Formats: sequence, structure tokens, C-alpha cells
Amino acid sequence: MVSAEYGDVLINNYSDAAGMRPVVFPHWFHRIRFRCKVCHADLGFKMEAGGNQINMLKIIDGEYCGACHNGEVAWSVENCDVCHTGKAGQPTQVHQSTASKLTTTTKRKKAESEQ
Repeated sequence: MVSAEYGDVLINNYSDAAGMRPVVFPHWFHRIRFRCKVCHADLGFKMEAGGNQINMLKIIDGEYCGACHNGEVAWSVENCDVCHTGKAGQPTQVHQSTASKLTTTTKRKKAESEQ
């Protein structure tokens, strides 16, 4: 299992429910190779972790990741374990981002105050 690194986007909108591990999207790996507009303007990715309702049907139809992960530009979707490498139960988030840490801290403090 691959661990997420700083700046990776953990995507778990549907994975847990489908019995799959969450996707670890290596944002910086892609950012080095492509301009922001390729994914965020041309492919429609919102700049918000969890802001995209990505599912495998859309990817297979060539949307989102499927625009490149089609077996020609990059590996195709049959290789599930290449992308679904997160730990089960991890929430959708930008791994180790300041915003994620603040959100987690706020949620934890709120939960503690409600006990």
C-alpha cells in the first residue's frame, strides 16, 4: 500500500462504499508535467478536495482522470491497485495541507466539546 505524501489528494467520495481503498492522487507529480489549466479548466476539476463527484463510470467514459488514463496516454482503469492505494476510512482531503489540519482540529475540538 502506498502512503500519501504532502500535497497528495485523497479521494474517497465513493471508494469505501464500494469496498475499494481510497484513491491517492499525486497532485505534484501531475503538476510538474502539466499546467494547472489542463486539469482545472480543460477537464473540469474543481480546486477543492471532494468538490468533484468522480466515479469509475465517468472515468471509463473519458471524464476527469479518464481523459488521460485510457491506456494510450497513461495506464488504463483496469489497473485498480495503481490508484486505489489509500487506507480504508481516510476522508477526502489534501494530505497534510494546512486547511486539512485546521479542519481536522476544528472537528476534533467540536466533537470533544459535545461529549
